Amino acid sequence: MGQVNTATILDCEDVAWFRDGPSFSASARGAAATLARRLGFSSHRAGEVALAVTEAATNVNRHAVDGALLLRAVRTAAEAGVEFLTVDSGPGIPDVDAALADGTSSAGTLGIGLGAVSRLADHFDLHSVPGRGTVMTAQFWPRATDVRGVPAKPDPAPASGLTRPISGETVCGDAWAVRSVPDNGPDGHALMVMLCDGLGHGPLAERASRAAVRAFQDTRDLRPEGALEAVHRALRGTRGGAVAVARIEPAAGRLLYCGIGNVSGFLVGEDGRRALLSAPGIVGAHMRRLRTFEERLPEHGALVMHSDGLTERWDQATLPGLLRHSPLVVAGQLLREAAVRRDDASVVVVKGAW
Repeated sequence: MGQVNTATILDCEDVAWFRDGPSFSASARGAAATLARRLGFSSHRAGEVALAVTEAATNVNRHAVDGALLLRAVRTAAEAGVEFLTVDSGPGIPDVDAALADGTSSAGTLGIGLGAVSRLADHFDLHSVPGRGTVMTAQFWPRATDVRGVPAKPDPAPASGLTRPISGETVCGDAWAVRSVPDNGPDGHALMVMLCDGLGHGPLAERASRAAVRAFQDTRDLRPEGALEAVHRALRGTRGGAVAVARIEPAAGRLLYCGIGNVSGFLVGEDGRRALLSAPGIVGAHMRRLRTFEERLPEHGALVMHSDGLTERWDQATLPGLLRHSPLVVAGQLLREAAVRRDDASVVVVKGAW
């Protein structure tokens, strides 16, 4: 059915969520500039990142409702970049093309406009639904040039996700991870995805989810049930958690899925979604005999996995055009639509991998 883009599996390190308020734009700008310099960006490129974050944050502050900005570092095996996401439940943007046109900027901002943000970024995406809200993402790399003098940047990643801590906490007990693994198909690669919801919230839940990520990344057993067994052993002595592991095999056109506990999984296509089954239990404490389920991959579809920090009442039909956007934008829209404040929340999306 397709090939896995193994060159752009990114490691993501969340720096902070910034919430709408009087110091929103200034705080986000300062953190973005500091992060870019820490990652080795030139002063000029760090200034461009800070300018783009300022425009995005000010736009949310002036026009949105319940807005927030996530700032994080993203890494390939060779270099590190800066990524931000804004999400809001504001009035939406009726005409996205006009908003991205030159000369269109938010009142009171530095005046560069969202179109300039999109040009400063190496990867940019925006999805807005009038009356519901907007999600925007931008990714920045150091902009070293290749032998042709063209700025080098990684290709868009086929998978991305988000975590957000419960209100009042600074750390999140949920975590996700993606890795490329060998496969017998013509391309020789498959994609494995894991999501862990550590029981409860706070530092002890974070400890469990971090242990799950390490075990998932280190295991040599590349079956979903084998990876889940490795996570189960790693979580003994922790609070434990709900965990699901998926294996995407593009050449075979199939998904293998194994889950324990309250993690939701869906294969999403233009014609709707199919739920993926998990069994009751607590990984790290007690599990039933593991069972892996096989499903066909939907054409031009996506895999969505999320914790119970999101309800299952989201409906992609109410978000026109969503599946034409990047995995991070899809994850952001689902977080905006379905996340609850009384729990940690996480969502990971794979799209464009088959």
